Formats: sequence, structure tokens, C-alpha cells
Amino acid sequence: MQTLKFKTNVNCGGCIANVTPHLNKLSGIDKWSVDTTTPQKVLTVESADLTADAIIETLKLAGFRGEVIE
Repeated sequence: MQTLKFKTNVNCGGCIANVTPHLNKLSGIDKWSVDTTTPQKVLTVESADLTADAIIETLKLAGFRGEVIE
């Protein structure tokens, strides 16, 4: 299991509602959450086999940006 973190522009409950179906469709995500209280709007994803690129591409399809936080 790996935990990936991304700086995003998912900044409110409406944004989370828009991105939810896209992230939930990805097989391999065990759990995800967005902390909209931080300036970086951090998306945390727990997955066994998904790549950061797959998650970033899914965010793009939902109309959002994501950048890996090291």
C-alpha cells in the first residue's frame, strides 16, 4: 500500500462532489480524501498499484489540476 499526496485546486464541497465520481471509478484506490482547509488543497490517495500519473490524469478529466507533493 502506498500513500500519494497531491497539491490540487479542489477547493470546496462542490469541487469534491465533482471529482468524487471520477476518483471512485478508478480501480485500485482504497481510500482518498481532500483537505480543503490547507492552502495546497491536499488530495491524499491510498492505493496498492495506481501511479501518480493515473490520478493526475483522472483529476484533469474532472476539470482539476494535481501536482505530486514529495
